[in-house]
Amino acid sequence: MTDPKSPTPLVADHALQVVDARGLKCPEPVMMFRNSLRNAPDHAVVRLIATDPSTLRDIPTMCRFMGHTLIEIVETDDEYQFVVSARGAS
Repeated sequence: MTDPKSPTPLVADHALQVVDARGLKCPEPVMMFRNSLRNAPDHAVVRLIATDPSTLRDIPTMCRFMGHTLIEIVETDDEYQFVVSARGAS
């Protein structure tokens, strides 16, 4: 996890796609993110923005299970951002 106050995040806004799941509850954020990652090319960077605290548990688990690389998690107030490098459809 990175410090949200850090002036230099690990990944700037180089995300190929942003999935905005703010206000949605489990399982919608995970399913939306999974679909985006499934359709992304290999090593594409996808960002999820969510407000459901269960994503802090579910997204890292999904990444491990599906073979995606979790690059960064940023928590600010009641918002969570996940930056992931897609495994790609193979």
